[in-house]
Amino acid sequence: MSNKTSELKAGEREEISKGIYAFEQLCNMAQRLSRSPSTITREVKKQVRRRNWCYSALKGQEIVRRNTSGRGRKKKIDGNDQLKQYIYHKLRQQWSPEEIAQRLKKEYGRDMHVSHETIYQHLYCLPRGALKKELMTGLRLKRKRRLSRAALHARRPGIQDIISISERPEEAEGRIVPGHWEGDLIIGKDHLSAIGTLVERTTRLPLIVPFKKKDALSVRTVFAKAFKKIPQKFTKTLTYDRGTEMAQHNYLRKRPVYKYSSPTHTAHGKEVQTRTRTDSSDNTFPKGRILEV
Repeated sequence: MSNKTSELKAGEREEISKGIYAFEQLCNMAQRLSRSPSTITREVKKQVRRRNWCYSALKGQEIVRRNTSGRGRKKKIDGNDQLKQYIYHKLRQQWSPEEIAQRLKKEYGRDMHVSHETIYQHLYCLPRGALKKELMTGLRLKRKRRLSRAALHARRPGIQDIISISERPEEAEGRIVPGHWEGDLIIGKDHLSAIGTLVERTTRLPLIVPFKKKDALSVRTVFAKAFKKIPQKFTKTLTYDRGTEMAQHNYLRKRPVYKYSSPTHTAHGKEVQTRTRTDSSDNTFPKGRILEV
């Protein structure tokens, strides 16, 4: 079998079309065309559906033309000098890419609209020199390259002194003795607001507490104030997930208000969230809104 790595030609797509019509197996087509079976499979899957076993060579060529039509084209910022100068001007004034993208949508038409991610990519792709150094200096995050979300999460420190849910008192599992709580955090639009939900496992009593910030200090402080309003005999444990907003759970455990039962997991180590359903909270505070109480 030949190790062809180039894209399929029009003639090869015609052969695939004939093979599909004749109910020929894909592996036989691949061998006949000296192609990898995975290449033929990917090409066929672009058109063939479970209930519509048909393939068109012309349609295959059109898909390729459409997918490659933008290759070699200038990026939007590079091809629009007015847009580029506007972005550079705002960056020199210490504006963030997010602020620039929002202002462009308010002041200009669609030809001047770009996302903040596009601005970041443009900056990081600039060649080394005085211009790049000047513009990068205006960024609030002084990174030399853009980091993925996975990389950012990997760099965050984990929660210390975690207590397994397996150590939670047996009385909490039966939901008979009150005083064992489960917590969660509902994040608002653009992560600008948050609401904490605390639910007592036995009575299903809910507590809704708003947050101005969702950092560990704010969450710890607000949750502690909420539990001060509950009699101490009804504040025995709190079960939460592994969210970093509970990084200061040790401070809660030291308070006489209640003990803290840490993030949950199964015996196999997979994280689960054992908590009472909060559907009513989701209906009251729908997604995509700034959350206020």
